Amino acid sequence: MEAQTLVALPVVLALELSAGDTPSHRTLSRDEAAELAALVAADLHTLVPQVEEARLALAGALFDAVELLRPGFPVWTTLDELARRVPRGHLENVVAFGTHEGHMPAQPLEPEAAFADGPMRLLPISLLAPEALAESLSEKLEVELVGRGEAGARTADWLMRTFGVRLEHARYLSRNDLLALTCVQYEHVNLAPLWSLLEAALLTPYRDESTLSARGLALRYHQGKVEVQSPADWLRSQPNDLHQRAHDVAGAVFELRQYAALLDAHHVPLVFADGEPGSGYLLETFGNADAGYDAPALYAHEAPGLGVVAVTLAQRGDGGRARVLAHGYPLHPKALGPLVTELAQRHGVPADLHALGCILLDADGQLGAPAQALH
Repeated sequence: MEAQTLVALPVVLALELSAGDTPSHRTLSRDEAAELAALVAADLHTLVPQVEEARLALAGALFDAVELLRPGFPVWTTLDELARRVPRGHLENVVAFGTHEGHMPAQPLEPEAAFADGPMRLLPISLLAPEALAESLSEKLEVELVGRGEAGARTADWLMRTFGVRLEHARYLSRNDLLALTCVQYEHVNLAPLWSLLEAALLTPYRDESTLSARGLALRYHQGKVEVQSPADWLRSQPNDLHQRAHDVAGAVFELRQYAALLDAHHVPLVFADGEPGSGYLLETFGNADAGYDAPALYAHEAPGLGVVAVTLAQRGDGGRARVLAHGYPLHPKALGPLVTELAQRHGVPADLHALGCILLDADGQLGAPAQALH
């Protein structure tokens, strides 16, 4: 069986933990991974006997769905590559990868601590099947795992003892099942538009996908990135009174932060269509300083519960209104400092941020800045 004739069929063992339980560790040693792989092989053979004609590879590590569902599926890709290197017949065609001296054999197989607390933990598995078998085996797996993919009692008991947890369920899913499950979860929390973008990034990265968020922000998946309409641009089309517009733009930034956090977890960059990507913030610029106005200064728009939702760089002048040069949007609290530093250095102004205590809109209902001195 030559390596290039093997087709990889991705599977996952999903562990639904009892409320409040956390695994004692995130990875298995080589010996532990081998023990689990033997149990998994027996379970899958019972469900789909043709599995014995494929090479089963297991990564002894617990992941979150966001770690597995990333463009190019790097965890499964790495698992496949490692498994293809093992000579045929080795360990009866079942191969497992665990830690040696505390480390997994490749970086993509190391779970991230940031995602370790979810109620569902996922163990990646790959079946490397001969081309002639791959299509029919894939079809059988899709049918059987959905219908009766519960892990065997010995496997579930081993998992509970080894990880020190109680399990509500332990079941096998195809990657398509995992995609469908994640889709439902995002739809349940009103993030169906986000899923349509992620699905494009994962399954059809060569094709653009456009959508609107629940609040109406325009979004487009394009060439590996998600482009989002800026809140300032979005605000121009909102018809409400000034007080309502301020409330609405705060909501739009909150939604933008949700999208940014999840896209970042899935390793899909978020950018402005016509702006610039930053490290944890988004930035849009409108022009350079005008010598006919005061020196530019930085102003912080604030909203209850959200902190600073936007930073505006603007100049005061004699015309009764400020001249806006840029808006920046911190997508998480630690991004505010780098955003202010970037704007200050770029425009040669002090990194002093003037707190407005509210979202300040100009006479046209757009994000603005004080026309007069604050003090």
